[in-house]
Amino acid sequence: MSVKSDSAVILVADDDPFIRHMLTRYLEREGYHVIEASHGEAALNLYFYHVPDLVLLDALMPVLDGFEVCRRLQDLTQGNLAPVLMITGLEDEKSVDQAFEIGVVDYVTKPINWAVLRQRVRRLILQHRLEIQLREANYQLQQLTLIDSLTQVANRRRFDEYLLQEWGRGVREHLPLSLVICDIDHFKNYNDHYGHQAGDRCLQEVAKTLSQCISRPADIVTRYGGEEFAIILPNTTLEGATVISQRLVTAIQQRGLPHHTAPSAIVTISCGVANVLPMADYLPSDLVFTADQALYQAKAQGRNQYQAIYVMPPSPEQSANPGAVSATSILRSLLPEV
Repeated sequence: MSVKSDSAVILVADDDPFIRHMLTRYLEREGYHVIEASHGEAALNLYFYHVPDLVLLDALMPVLDGFEVCRRLQDLTQGNLAPVLMITGLEDEKSVDQAFEIGVVDYVTKPINWAVLRQRVRRLILQHRLEIQLREANYQLQQLTLIDSLTQVANRRRFDEYLLQEWGRGVREHLPLSLVICDIDHFKNYNDHYGHQAGDRCLQEVAKTLSQCISRPADIVTRYGGEEFAIILPNTTLEGATVISQRLVTAIQQRGLPHHTAPSAIVTISCGVANVLPMADYLPSDLVFTADQALYQAKAQGRNQYQAIYVMPPSPEQSANPGAVSATSILRSLLPEV
């Protein structure tokens, strides 16, 4: 891999204009794009404007020396800093230890040995780019572990993680949280009649349609298990969640996927909607339990509809017994049975 093929950016910070000019000329001849800073404050500002691949930092500068600049960059980038190569006339043990303790990855001494500088610059930029590629690959791999391979929506693991995350946010910020659990009606009959490959295609079409109904970035569609999908709706009231549920049920019905063994002759879904203001008296599992109860009601009422349940704030008796769950049903049918 060539580190110069796409003009790596190097930030050079040195208060000595002669040394800065020499460094710039040398590095530009090597094919790098160089940004110059004459003092520490300028180096801080230019770093975040250009996001360089490498920082060459003079140890001794007025106002903010190289040690303090590196320390601040580490704090501001939360440790995700481009490599810092310190240029210094200091060779005492204390200065060297201090440099490495604050995050400097290497140093060269003055007067500069240009051959040594060239090799260290190449090595550090190459290493930095490989680390970036590794982080990106790990991120992509992590994303794959959170996606259902069949439907390409979030999987159950992602559901569990995100529900816990949004529950915690709801507790901290006193925000409502809604959950919709959807089940494909008579899906076992569908599989038996059309075969499992057709069943997989049906799951894919349903997942795609549900995803198209969700517009906010914070809302996610997940494959909860089998033919069940769950939609987590942060900062959403029960009324807002029922509007979305109506949209889901209608969209699947209008999709018109044939299902000749169902009473409606097309694929439909039933949805259970639950809402809660997260608090210490409840657990995320209580919201899931309530949505499941609402889904059971939707099926009992004839399917192809939603039912909504609001998890009530705890009464004094419930506060004394956090394991108890109470809910009131707002049993609403979206569509007539077809």
